[in-house]
Amino acid sequence: MANRSQFHKDVTFTVQDKSLARSRHFKTFDEAAGFAVGRGVSHGEPVTLDVLVWSRAGAKWVGGDDAVEIYNQDPDGSVHERLIIKVSSQGRIP
Repeated sequence: MANRSQFHKDVTFTVQDKSLARSRHFKTFDEAAGFAVGRGVSHGEPVTLDVLVWSRAGAKWVGGDDAVEIYNQDPDGSVHERLIIKVSSQGRIP
C-alpha cells in the first residue's frame, strides 16, 4: 500500500466491530490496523479489516497500476481488499 500513515480522500479502512454490531471507519491503514489488533486481543476472535476504494485515483494510491486494473473490473464494488486479523497469545516466553 502507499505510505500507510497518510490518507487518500477516496480510500477508507473499515473494521468490523462485532461487540458494537457496526463498522468503525478510519482514514489511515495504521489507525485501522491498530484498532483491529486491539479488538482481536480484547475479544479473542478474528477481526475483519476492509480496504474501501472509491475511485481510480484511490486504487492507484493503494496498489498502483495492478489495483487500478482490479478497480476497473468492478468500479461499483467498493471492497478492494479484505484482511482477517487474528491475534493469539503465546503466553509467557522464558
